[in-house]
Amino acid sequence: MLRVAVVGSGPSGCYTAQSLVQLGQDVRVDVLDRLPCPYGLVRYGVAPDHEKIKSLQNALRTVLEHERVRFLGAVPVGPGGVPATRLRELYHAVVYCVGAAADRRLGIPGEDLPGSWSATEFVSWYSAHPDAVDAGFLRGVRSAVVIGVGNVAVDVARMLVRGAAELRGTDVPQAALDTFAAGRVADVHMVGRRGPSQARFTTKELRELGALPDTAVLVEPAEPALDPAFRDPSGLPGTQRRNVEVLRGWADRPAPDAARRLRLRFFLRPVELIAGADGRVGAVRFERTRPDGRGGVTGTGRYEEIRAGLVLRSVGYRGVPLEGLPFDAASGTVPHRAGRVLRAGAVAPGEYVAGWIKRGPTGVIGTNRPCAKETVTSLLADAPVLVRRDLPTGDPLGPLRAEGAEPVEWSGWRGIERAEAELGASLGRQVVKLPDWESLLAAARGAADR
Repeated sequence: MLRVAVVGSGPSGCYTAQSLVQLGQDVRVDVLDRLPCPYGLVRYGVAPDHEKIKSLQNALRTVLEHERVRFLGAVPVGPGGVPATRLRELYHAVVYCVGAAADRRLGIPGEDLPGSWSATEFVSWYSAHPDAVDAGFLRGVRSAVVIGVGNVAVDVARMLVRGAAELRGTDVPQAALDTFAAGRVADVHMVGRRGPSQARFTTKELRELGALPDTAVLVEPAEPALDPAFRDPSGLPGTQRRNVEVLRGWADRPAPDAARRLRLRFFLRPVELIAGADGRVGAVRFERTRPDGRGGVTGTGRYEEIRAGLVLRSVGYRGVPLEGLPFDAASGTVPHRAGRVLRAGAVAPGEYVAGWIKRGPTGVIGTNRPCAKETVTSLLADAPVLVRRDLPTGDPLGPLRAEGAEPVEWSGWRGIERAEAELGASLGRQVVKLPDWESLLAAARGAADR
């Protein structure tokens, strides 16, 4: 029997486990996660008002309930947890599906002012990630700037102008819902340094902005018109062409009356965050850019300031080194060959990667499926050699517990689900997420004690 540890229970980890049990008949898989809850960014990264995408959890659940797959939550790997070297001793193979946990920074003056955050920190707060803090994101904020024009930027911009009544039927934590209800954000700018044909949002996400109640979506025609493809999008790939068509429709119409305004801005590059009188961020200074004819932009030497009491940067992610694994700092990935980890250019037996830590933060959720299958194909090709190594024990769970780990198994996760349903019912809502480590672990341990 081949024993495999998959580190990470997000889509890439679940798809890896799924491929392992589908393609290998004599394989048992333990899916380890630092958090007591499975599903990774599907639980903690998808906006709460995107119920259809969040329903992907049902498909991932089927994987984790497979008879040859076991979920072990609250098991960190690395510093303060199970060393990668020890994990390698307990399993014939280890597949790291740890994603890209760090945000890219702007690298401009004022970026660390109070009121300036990564979009991921904001998303973690309203998604009830147990590591998130209530940083007073919306306290006293009337206007906000979102830097970036990808799907995460669209998500946070949409959440900033959502009404509390629209969020009440989601699983957003109660404290965040109360904050949104008390919020007074009326003006949001979503800003990109290039043109609309280079924007990375999908058309479905973009169109949703136009359907937000009591919110005017505004596009200043002169800005996107600098993009040659905006005038004639016929040569663009399908998604970009449809994006441009949506934006052209908004640019051509009169500005509707609404309580909130969401402005899509282009060809503006942030150069400085400026402090207000209270020491918090008060404005963002941008340099106007123009196409350079080679797919990029160049500065024009002309500047504009946009007032903002909140700035959220959404300019991409980076992988972070995991102790015990090689790491390519330039790409933010683990060096590999078809998913096999490379150490000094040579294949490291029994070590594999899948997902963003393998290929970088690219693609959509479904992109993880073929990525995982490639890695699993490599692993199973190596299996006849890997399985010859004797493991110190038949089941790694005993040694993990003996060395201090307190895994949350599937029954514990089900306990968390029940507790969240009960919390929602007590608040007159549907399921409401538990927002902190203490309540999550108490619910999991309570289930284990039953």
